[in-house]
Amino acid sequence: MVTVWSKRARIELQKAYLYIKLDSVQNAEMLRDDLIDLTIDLCNYPTKYPPDKFKKDNDGTWRAFEKHHYRVSYRIMPNEIRIVRLRHTSRSPLKF
Repeated sequence: MVTVWSKRARIELQKAYLYIKLDSVQNAEMLRDDLIDLTIDLCNYPTKYPPDKFKKDNDGTWRAFEKHHYRVSYRIMPNEIRIVRLRHTSRSPLKF
């Protein structure tokens, strides 16, 4: 099993990195590295985090966690963990 970031999630991670980098390169790198490490680790234990409460009709494959005020939503697929969304927790969540 592998972890794959959607294009949208990669763009959001890049935006977060660039925004934080304006104040602190060290904090930007820490955020990026921590989030990437946590998502890679999902391959070992994909159900580690609870089902995503914002996903309508969630069949249990949609899950989410928060780190450094960012919410990472992912889906457990047969051969991969797909990172679908990255949002700052101060932003209103989207039902999807």
